[in-house]
Amino acid sequence: MNQQHYPFSLKPLTYAYDALEPFIGQSTLHFHHDKHLQTYVDNLNKTLAPYPQLHNKTLEELLCNPDDIPADIRTAVQNNGGGVYNHQLYFASMHKSNSVENHPKGEIAAKIAECFGFYDVFKTKWKEAALGQFGSGYAWLVYDNAKLEILKTPNQNIPPIHCKKPLLLIDVWEHAYYLDYQNRRNAYIDSFFSVINWDKVEERFQFYTHQ
Repeated sequence: MNQQHYPFSLKPLTYAYDALEPFIGQSTLHFHHDKHLQTYVDNLNKTLAPYPQLHNKTLEELLCNPDDIPADIRTAVQNNGGGVYNHQLYFASMHKSNSVENHPKGEIAAKIAECFGFYDVFKTKWKEAALGQFGSGYAWLVYDNAKLEILKTPNQNIPPIHCKKPLLLIDVWEHAYYLDYQNRRNAYIDSFFSVINWDKVEERFQFYTHQ
């Protein structure tokens, strides 16, 4: 969906830094978005700069075709490119919520009901994946072969997005929540449900199912 290519830039947030409070604090957003994501962007551009043959490739093309990446920068592209891809999707998956009750609607709501039953069942399974990711990483909701699937990835790895289309993810690196929740990942995940931008998830679902 993202056709951006080298040189990559830091996408601004679509909401104010205090918009996610009290669930995610503005200090966390400043630190996470302006420092951590900016570092991944800068390191990816620095890595790609000497390789003009890669400059017209989108982020997805770089990450999905590792054999096209010179061996000496393959790991750096995976780590930093994954950091850009995952963070962009993460920040775009949140918005200001006026209520603790924040539920999906539209076709994605119907698909969640079809694949998981009640929304609370989905929440339980997704939380289990996020809690079960040892160390740093992400939990994902993806669309694959007419079904929804929950999975997790370590570090800045991404799912095989040529078949498992990302709809939603939660960042469980400690820097995503430590200023607000310290080591209480469980509380952070519970709060994240309150700021999910289900309209954006619906938009992604519509894109992948109506191509």
